[in-house]
Amino acid sequence: MGKKDVISKSVLGHLAADIANLLLGFQVDTQTVELLDTEHQRVEQRRADLVARMHDLGKAEDFILHIEIQNQNESLMPLRMLRYFSDIQFAHPQERIHQHLIYIGKDKLAMPDCWEAPAFTYRYAVLDMHTVDCSLLLTQDTPDALVLAILCDFKGKPEQEMVNYIVLRLRELMGEDESGFRNYFEMLETLAENRDLQTNIEEAEKMLTEVDITKFASYRWGMKAGLAEGEHKKALDVARSLLQLGILPDEEIARVAGLSLEEIQTLRAKH
Repeated sequence: MGKKDVISKSVLGHLAADIANLLLGFQVDTQTVELLDTEHQRVEQRRADLVARMHDLGKAEDFILHIEIQNQNESLMPLRMLRYFSDIQFAHPQERIHQHLIYIGKDKLAMPDCWEAPAFTYRYAVLDMHTVDCSLLLTQDTPDALVLAILCDFKGKPEQEMVNYIVLRLRELMGEDESGFRNYFEMLETLAENRDLQTNIEEAEKMLTEVDITKFASYRWGMKAGLAEGEHKKALDVARSLLQLGILPDEEIARVAGLSLEEIQTLRAKH
């Protein structure tokens, strides 16, 4: 997939709903999400800032959600968020606004979540992705959760192996729905740019060409009897990578790589 300068609004709307539900604790009706064309709205791929109107099923209310994804500490971030708030509220004076900053930087979070002035105090919510357990999203095993897992702290695990797993599992879950896969992959690319994982995403996409596409329904790597020894070596390499991740049981690794459980256990003993 070539790089895109602009991400489709349908994809961004889907992304906004996923972040709201899976990371921020809302119960958003995904069918109600409407991106707002405000002056501060960013749809360039290098920025995943989102402003969208949606309906919370839990509280039975409509609201506007502003999501700001930040990959570095910025001392004046509260003022920047306040500027966004005033712009959005001015455009929609009768509507409730929820603001959330999602921090994905490598350094420890050191930004304040408020701005104090003599006459008022302004505050917004901050989610530090270092505190989100990536395995909790991966084990949900849904396309939406897999996409958001790219924002998590991989806790020292190899970035390429983590990205490979996310992309490959996403491909399997979408089956023959090529359009759906491309939409999710586009979301993945958008978020990956925020973590400087573009090269890893490109490598993972190349990896897909080495997989037997007709076997995605069972997450196989084309390991039928009689396949060349080189294909078996690829499966072993995949299994070793998944063992390094340390997040999947042996039975799942065997299913993913298309190897026997005995082969996986032998690899683990040597790992």
